[in-house]
Amino acid sequence: MNRQRSFIGFIVAGAIALLVIAIASFYWFSAKNPANLTASTSGPNAAIFVSKLSPVMVSLLVNPDRLQALQGEGELSKLKTSLFAKSGIDYKEDVQPWLGDEITLAITTLDIDRDQENGQQPGYLLALAAKQPQKSREFVELLFSKRALAGANLAVEQYKGIKLIYDNQEVSTEEKIQNPKSKIQNSLAGAVVGEGFVLFANNPKVLRDAINNVQAPDLNLTSSPKYQKATKQFPKGGLAVAFLNLPIVAKWQGLELPEQTYDSEIISLALNPKGLLAETSFLTSSEIVSPSSPLSKPVGALQYVPASAGLAISGSNLSNLGNSDLAKLWRQATATIYGSEEDVISRLAKPLADVQKSWGINLAEDIFSWVQGEYAIALLPGKEQTIPHWIFAVEKSESVDKGVARLDAIASSNGLSINPLTLSKQKISAWTELTTATKKSDVKEGTFFSIETKVRGLHTTLGNYEIFTSDLETMDEILTAKDNSLIDNPNFKDSIAAIHQPNQGYIYLDWTKSQNLLERQVPILKLVEVLGKPFFDNLRSLTVSSYGTDTRALKGGVFFKLNNS
Repeated sequence: MNRQRSFIGFIVAGAIALLVIAIASFYWFSAKNPANLTASTSGPNAAIFVSKLSPVMVSLLVNPDRLQALQGEGELSKLKTSLFAKSGIDYKEDVQPWLGDEITLAITTLDIDRDQENGQQPGYLLALAAKQPQKSREFVELLFSKRALAGANLAVEQYKGIKLIYDNQEVSTEEKIQNPKSKIQNSLAGAVVGEGFVLFANNPKVLRDAINNVQAPDLNLTSSPKYQKATKQFPKGGLAVAFLNLPIVAKWQGLELPEQTYDSEIISLALNPKGLLAETSFLTSSEIVSPSSPLSKPVGALQYVPASAGLAISGSNLSNLGNSDLAKLWRQATATIYGSEEDVISRLAKPLADVQKSWGINLAEDIFSWVQGEYAIALLPGKEQTIPHWIFAVEKSESVDKGVARLDAIASSNGLSINPLTLSKQKISAWTELTTATKKSDVKEGTFFSIETKVRGLHTTLGNYEIFTSDLETMDEILTAKDNSLIDNPNFKDSIAAIHQPNQGYIYLDWTKSQNLLERQVPILKLVEVLGKPFFDNLRSLTVSSYGTDTRALKGGVFFKLNNS
C-alpha cells in the first residue's frame, strides 16, 4: 500500500472514529454541563459541497475540543494525536487554532472516473469548518510541504478561483501488476474554500466537483427534495447527523432490493441526562401503515418478564405486522445487510428460529396472526451463556384461546403430549416428549433402559395474559419473582422515559447480559466494538421504539443508556 492510499485511508478512518469517540464521550458530560454542548446549527453547512447523488454524509456539529474540555485527557485526545501522527502534524499547534464547529465526511460519488473497466473507486470528501481562514490556509500549505519533503510529487492548480494542491503520483508497479486496467491515481487533494471550509479528498476531481456543487446549487445536496424533506425531521440541538440516500447506498453495495419502500434516512444524535438519544426518520413517497394504535404506557405483559431478561420486545397487535411500515423496513434492511429476512432471523433470534424449525410452524401464520392485543417477547441468558430461554406473554382474547388450541394441535401432530402439571401452586400445560436413555450396568454385563420426559414448551394463564415459556426453570422464575419484573426495573424505566410517547412499543436490549450471545450470532459486532471501544465499554442498555404520525415517514429513536448516567 503506497503512502497516498495509506494517508487518505487514515483520514477517512480517523474521521469516522472521531465521530464514534465523540459520541462515546458524551456520557461523561451529561450530568455536568449539557447546555454548553448544544449544536449552534440546524444542520451541516458543508452539504453545499456534496452531490445530491451522494450515498451518505456524516457530520459532527460541535468542535471536538468542547468535548475534550469536559472529558480531560482521554480517548479523544489519543485519537487526535494519532490521527495526524503519520503526517508530522501537531494537532494542538497546527489544527486546534482554526478548527470550527463542523466536521463532515461524505461519499460524494460511487466511482470517481465512472469507468467500470478499471474498477470502482468511491470519492471521499472531508470538510472541516474553519474559524480562522488564514491559519487554515497555513495548515494546508504546511501539510503538503511535509508530504513533499517525504517524497510526494505535488501539483498546484487554480480551479474557478480556488487553489487546489494535490499529490501527483503515478500508480505503483505493484498496483499495475495486480490491476493492469487501473487508471486512477491514489492521491490526497486539499483546498481552502472561501472563508469557511478546508476540504480534503482522495482525488482532485472530487474537489473540483465540490466547487462545482457550490457554484451550481441545483447540483448539491441542499437542492435535493429528499434531503430537504429529511432535514425537516432534524431536531434542534443535535450534535451529530447522518443522511443516507438509500437506493444509492444499495447500488454502492451492489444490491438489487426486491422491495424499496424507503428512499432516504436521516439520523441525529443528542444528549440526554441518562445517556444518548439517536433519532431517525425513514422517508418514503408512498403511504405507510402503522401496525397498531399508539401506546401511551408500557404494555402490561412486561410484568411477566423477569428483570434478568437480556432482550425484550413489547407492543400490541402482531396480526397486521406483515403489512406494516415496520415490516417493510425490516425486509429492506435485512435484504441490505444479510440478503434475506430468514438469514437475519436465524442469526439474531436463533431460539425463535429453532422453535419454527423443531415445531414445523411459521411464526407469522401460526402465532402472530392471532395476537391482536398486547404482547411481550423476551430472551433470558442461559446459565452457560449459550442457549437463551424464551418467554412469550400475550393478552387474553377469543382469538388467543383459538390460537392456543391450534398450537396444541400442532404439538400433537409432531408427536408431543399435552400434560397438566402444577408448579408453585399454578396449573401449567406442558408440551412434552418421551425419549429413551441407556446406561451400562456396573454390576454385571447388560444395559439398563430408562424413559425420560423432555419439556418442549409450557403455557399458563396469569391475570389477563397467557404466558408461554421454553422450560420449567423460566416458568418458575416468572411465578416466584413477581416483584422483580422488567417493568419495575430502574434501568428499564430510565430507558423508556427517554423515548417519545405515544409509541408502538419497545425493543429493549440489556447489553451486559446479551453481549456474549450477540457476539456469537453476529461476529462482525466484535469489529464494531473495537472501533467504538469507549462507547461499548460504557454501554448499559439500548432501547428502540417507533413513533410519529407522519404517513410519509417512519420515525423512531434508539436510546443508549450509559454507565454512570
